[in-house]
Amino acid sequence: YEINDNYGVNFKYNYLKKVIKRTLKHENVKNVYFSVIFVNEKEIQEINKEYRGIDKVTDVISFALEENSNIVYNNIRVLGDIYICIPRMLEQASSYGHSLKRELSFLTVHGLLHLLGYDHMEKEDEEKMFALQELILNEEGITR
Repeated sequence: YEINDNYGVNFKYNYLKKVIKRTLKHENVKNVYFSVIFVNEKEIQEINKEYRGIDKVTDVISFALEENSNIVYNNIRVLGDIYICIPRMLEQASSYGHSLKRELSFLTVHGLLHLLGYDHMEKEDEEKMFALQELILNEEGITR
């Protein structure tokens, strides 16, 4: 995986590697490639408007390539991209009383689970996805 820090984040986020590895281990997934891209509010609003038809800022958007077909290069699955809005993440961490580590980890796990096929359109799917997110974060000692 690759983390693109185009936003110029001025805090450490190296812990995300462990969070990502734990998520992939839970799903028994190996040999994957995907990107985590940090963006600002304007960028994520444009992405949200263009691809989802929703003209507003959001915290995380995932684009799964496997929705169209299984994409494999040299035995590596290419999952897609996760866009995380850093200003929204900072705002949510503050309003929820979470650490930056907790909020960024939550958004990363959430985005990665979407790339792996999870969604929360139905109540039972939401419960399953959010329970798994909490389990992964708790196992990494990243609690509320």
